[in-house]
Amino acid sequence: MEPLLSPDSKRIYVVDALRGFAVMAIMLLHFLEHFIYNSYPVASSPVMEAANQQFKDAFFFLFAGKSYTIFALLFGFTFAIQYRNQARKGRDFAGRFVWRMCLLAVFACMNAVFFPGGDVLLTFAIAGLLLVPCRRLKTSTLVVLSLFFLAQPLEWAYAAAQWVSPAWAPPSLAVAESYAALKTAVDTGNFWLMAWENLTVGQWASLAWGIEAGRLMQAPGLFLLGFVLGRQDFFLQNDRNAMFWTRGMLLSLAGAVAFYVVMSLPDLPAPVHTVFTMWHNVCFTGVWVAGFVLLYRLEYFRKVTVPLLTYGRMSLTNYVSQSLIGSLIFFPYALGLAPYCGYLASFTIGCAAMAGQIWFCRWWLERHRYGVLEGLWHRATWLGAGKAAKPEAR
Repeated sequence: MEPLLSPDSKRIYVVDALRGFAVMAIMLLHFLEHFIYNSYPVASSPVMEAANQQFKDAFFFLFAGKSYTIFALLFGFTFAIQYRNQARKGRDFAGRFVWRMCLLAVFACMNAVFFPGGDVLLTFAIAGLLLVPCRRLKTSTLVVLSLFFLAQPLEWAYAAAQWVSPAWAPPSLAVAESYAALKTAVDTGNFWLMAWENLTVGQWASLAWGIEAGRLMQAPGLFLLGFVLGRQDFFLQNDRNAMFWTRGMLLSLAGAVAFYVVMSLPDLPAPVHTVFTMWHNVCFTGVWVAGFVLLYRLEYFRKVTVPLLTYGRMSLTNYVSQSLIGSLIFFPYALGLAPYCGYLASFTIGCAAMAGQIWFCRWWLERHRYGVLEGLWHRATWLGAGKAAKPEAR
């Protein structure tokens, strides 16, 4: 195996590994929070309680809101590559991409059955449609649009409204009430009731929380930024890109520190706090991505991260299956271990589940060209297309 590109140069290994890293972090975060099922044991001692809480706080600081943004960034990158590959053949990928987003919404519902609080894939499927009208825009225009969304204009509008009228409050989307109803459904131990509530109340709760937390604005900004990175080939390993990622890491680190200081200020209006939290997460993500890409130039780092390659190639399969695994372990309809697993125990279980997924990915990809759900997604995307129109694996 070549260290940077596959033998046929159809895949960029650093992107596969980075995607695998993001999905692993997302999975472990979900295991720590019991897949948004708020049920934990009473700590056996103050020392154990403190250890659990400190571990959870540290892990969330490092990855919560950052692993998702890596995933979103690479979503835009993938569209750039798919669009360019089809454009070289004289075809417009726009129609197929819209259909592909409809299929992603189906996978989002599949995952939501086992995940109270809905699923971010539905947000991706909706926000991803913005890439279609933007596909032919100049790179400079794409950057401006990306910065517009990342600036969180909705939150600034809320802040302005509160400044004019301090008694005004943003419209309530009943997110807390939705999550409470979802927990009640999970508590019953009735799988079918849980599945229905997850697919209805849960999907709404996910979208509503995305609006309140700033993610519905952040996602298209990240998609467009990833589109630019793909269009400009910034993930290829060369000296020009090494300089780009070095500068990006330094700027991102400075931004992450500065925005963290601001978001920690007392009495900050809620919309402004959301803005600086989102900016901090994006900058922190820049540190992760730039650091990973730069380290991937080192042979030792590439060897250490080999398991991430197959894990990243089957990111959709791993993302959906982790919800199934987690619900079977933690929820009352199955093993119901949530009330007996603190943060440290849940993390350990998540690592074991992840190891099983890594083994399965390697076994599967030795026998198949695509992952389980990736193969279904690929075949359904190109349903009715001639053989020549279908792209190579990526």
